[in-house]
Amino acid sequence: MGYSVSQVCRVLNIPRWRYYRYQKRKGHSLKQRAGREVSEAQLQIREKIIGICLRYPHWGSRRVCQWLRRREGIVISRKRVQRIMREENLILKPSRKKASRSRDRRKPVASRVHQWWGIDMTKFLVESVGWVYLVVVIDWYSRKVVGYAVDVHCRSELWIQALEAAVLEEFPEGSRGKGLFLMSDNGSQPTSKKFMNVTSTLGIQQVFTSYNNPKGNANTERWFRTLKEDCIWLNEWDNLKEAKETIAEWIDFYNNRYVHSALNGLSPNEFIKQNSLKNVA
Repeated sequence: MGYSVSQVCRVLNIPRWRYYRYQKRKGHSLKQRAGREVSEAQLQIREKIIGICLRYPHWGSRRVCQWLRRREGIVISRKRVQRIMREENLILKPSRKKASRSRDRRKPVASRVHQWWGIDMTKFLVESVGWVYLVVVIDWYSRKVVGYAVDVHCRSELWIQALEAAVLEEFPEGSRGKGLFLMSDNGSQPTSKKFMNVTSTLGIQQVFTSYNNPKGNANTERWFRTLKEDCIWLNEWDNLKEAKETIAEWIDFYNNRYVHSALNGLSPNEFIKQNSLKNVA
């Protein structure tokens, strides 16, 4: 048996005018939303945005918008992407932290490809084997991963393996005389005699960050955050082989398809190709 609006409002101790105002406002909101989503194309765009955010939950509206433009060929404004993400509750609230300011905390700025490389290491957990270590070499100008190595031991050999893979890929005829600098921290592996002898043999000038300069190798360290947000934190592996395959696939995606904010939405390889064409012209 139903109850009248008057009875319900009296029991809940709210005036009837408030109930009717709420219904009117709710109906007006639904009409606005229905008017915006009448076309099938708009529904498809909304579904694409939801799919991108579910696949890459740490992406903001800027990167989602760049992906739609670059990879999907959809002409869309960032404001519209923001509105759809807000309506679908897909916008992350950034944690605001006051940045510390200090003097003489700078890093070199690369002006060409293969001028400055950065090398660093991170670790992640695979249940069946324990900690797994990943060493990467990043080209600071193009943000490209030029070399990497993965293993369960964090010895100097792993760092050498990553560096030699980078040199073999980018300098098939040798890296001596190319004016290449390599930035690393002051850890035991990059400061070991074995690693330093290899860099000297390859003709690479090794540079170390100072102990109080977190910006010294910032490009490389920032890449690790991207890797963890878009790959490592979203996967669980049963063994080392699966982890290596997933990371290899993601690095290939990053170098060729990732929409990089610092590169105006281009992937590292697209950025290198664009700059090569400019130099030829």
